[in-house]
Amino acid sequence: METVFLESEALSARGQARIRRDLLGAFLEACKIHGASHDILTDGDGRVFRYGELRQAVFALSAPLKKHTESGETIGYFLPTGAGAVIALLTIHAAGRTPAMLNFTAGLKNLKAAAKTAPFKTVLTSRKFIELAGLSDLLTALAGDVTVLYLEDLKEQIGIGGKIRAVLGPILPSAFIPRPSPDDTGVILFTSGTEGNPKGVVLSHANILANIEQIEQHVRLDDGDIIFNALPTFHCYGLTAGTLWPIFSGYDVVLHPSPLQTKAIAQRIFSSKATVLFATDTFLQHYMRASKEGGLNSLRIAVCGAERVREETRKAAQDRFNIEVLEGYGVTECAPVLAANQPGDIRAGTIGKMLPGIESRIEPVEGLDDAGRLWVRGPNIMKGYISPDKPGQIMPPDEGWHDTGDVVSVDREGYYVIRGRIKRFAKIGGEMVSLTVVENCASAVWPDYLHAAAIVPDPKKGERIVLLTEHPKPDRAELLRWAQTHGVAEISVPKKIISVDALPVLGTGKLDYVSVTTMAKTALGAG
Repeated sequence: METVFLESEALSARGQARIRRDLLGAFLEACKIHGASHDILTDGDGRVFRYGELRQAVFALSAPLKKHTESGETIGYFLPTGAGAVIALLTIHAAGRTPAMLNFTAGLKNLKAAAKTAPFKTVLTSRKFIELAGLSDLLTALAGDVTVLYLEDLKEQIGIGGKIRAVLGPILPSAFIPRPSPDDTGVILFTSGTEGNPKGVVLSHANILANIEQIEQHVRLDDGDIIFNALPTFHCYGLTAGTLWPIFSGYDVVLHPSPLQTKAIAQRIFSSKATVLFATDTFLQHYMRASKEGGLNSLRIAVCGAERVREETRKAAQDRFNIEVLEGYGVTECAPVLAANQPGDIRAGTIGKMLPGIESRIEPVEGLDDAGRLWVRGPNIMKGYISPDKPGQIMPPDEGWHDTGDVVSVDREGYYVIRGRIKRFAKIGGEMVSLTVVENCASAVWPDYLHAAAIVPDPKKGERIVLLTEHPKPDRAELLRWAQTHGVAEISVPKKIISVDALPVLGTGKLDYVSVTTMAKTALGAG
């Protein structure tokens, strides 16, 4: 195939104008539009926050934070999803600092590497969170490299200056807070670090606000919708779509500190009467299993990203709870959402159409005739990477184009299909085999279990595929019969299938493929 260039629909004039703001300014505008007394956020403990309460806390806490830090400083953000996380994020901006979002599940090595890469010398967190999450030892070890500030301590240090800011700030915000350029850094996030030290991903205020406007135009919600989000704010999907979009757009949002608390989440969805859920395929499966019959019936839509949506997940959601599952696709470098199915326009097996304002470039991949490598450009594309070997130095994408590393195909109507990561194609005897296809076959044959494929070295063919499955007694012959009757080449049916008790899952809800590969190699070595 030749390189293909595509463009989505244009971003509306209103959306283009609303990009030219900063994150704190967008929040203050939402307060003004919807009113200080509007209940906007329900926290994990059930406490309801009004816009005015959030705004007051942001202005008040920014006073002591300014005393402990320097102007323009980057501050590590170490918090779970919740009201405290929203307040902390906006407080950092109100103090004229920049947040670096830290994955508290990443381990000490990656956290220290992030501190050197961003770089930052101060971390903002909560004593209550550290205690409940059992992270005291991790934070003690990290404190050797950074200064740790606690929200509880800042609250005690508000003083008269903070109280004045809390009262006058909402009236005269320009007198108390900086007004950065929309193109200044809004947040720094980090790649997973699975192939070395994590890289910093620098998103501007405009990048994030552009993505919010793109989502708003593409996935239209009802005025009375209530959004439920338990995805972490250190993950861009949980930050932009699950947290900032509803708050900046006036949709009531219910936040939960951990996506792993499946029973509690199922109960909270029921009690809050949430209508829109942000999740991953894996988490949605868990929530449905943990829910009593009818327990998720308030949900109208489940927006699933970060991993492929399995057909059995879509069918179970529809049959049991009458939930419409919208599969979306994005990457951190794009703030993050790039494409999504739309309510009333679900194309199963696709990620839908590109969001407004995004250009696509699909480049040929050797061995694949009907798919190519996806590049994208648009207002939501990152400012650039920060490399561990060049701390603090932003390296912008070449001419604004970002290489997603994903292989896609697209039909004449503009619906995209993810064929797999370029790194998740095995070359066996000169033929390219997608690990996603392998996993899809296993999911079709054994829909009640999770499956993951891994590439391991092979002395004869260079590479071979191993399938790990939570099925207790997988029968390869059964998998092979299904492939033969559905037009799937036999080369996509692994000769080695390994049963495991549980597949490893990252804090973001994605399968941990690095650990999956290690498990496969260990099992083969043991065998």
